Amino acid sequence: METRQGTQGMCQPDPAAWPRRRRGDLKSGTASSDDVVTMIPAPIPNNDAQRLQALYQLLILDTPPEARFDRIVAFAADEFDMPVAQISLIDHDRQWAKARVGIEPCEMPRGNSVCGHLLDKPQGLVVPDLTADERFHDNTVLIDEVGLRFYAGSPLVMPDGHVMGALCVMDRRPREFDATDRAILDALRDLVVMELAGQGKGDDAT
Repeated sequence: METRQGTQGMCQPDPAAWPRRRRGDLKSGTASSDDVVTMIPAPIPNNDAQRLQALYQLLILDTPPEARFDRIVAFAADEFDMPVAQISLIDHDRQWAKARVGIEPCEMPRGNSVCGHLLDKPQGLVVPDLTADERFHDNTVLIDEVGLRFYAGSPLVMPDGHVMGALCVMDRRPREFDATDRAILDALRDLVVMELAGQGKGDDAT
């Protein structure tokens, strides 16, 4: 199997470029600017202010790509034979990808984020078909514009208990994800957490 490459270049955040999801886009192909549809948003944790403070203390948001993270997402995509994998961090109003493969946008509004639903799910989240799940079926950013159907994510739970985001893999077709798959994804997630916690600082950061 050909090994995938990691992060596709330095992310240039541009909130103005965030796609909008409109009811007309789903039904008739047309929509007014006032006819905006939103998916069921992820619950905001009670400790979100403290979680965000812990995230900011990592000094990792909007930093350049690093090989230590790129290698993990590339391995995850190869291991599960999925076209998309990323390390997502959940900011106060956006999801930002520290590393990604197979997907161009490096960030999206938090309200559009599937990974945001893992902040209160320490067991992880598997969605066999996004179009069949009431939480995500109208997320045209992921389903229509990016073309995703399957999602599996493992939460980045730090030693202090705060969840920073997720390591996730995604596919453009529905599929299943068994207990062995979950265990492998969780093991890769643990590597990401070790790096975020500073236990891998001796590695190269290019």
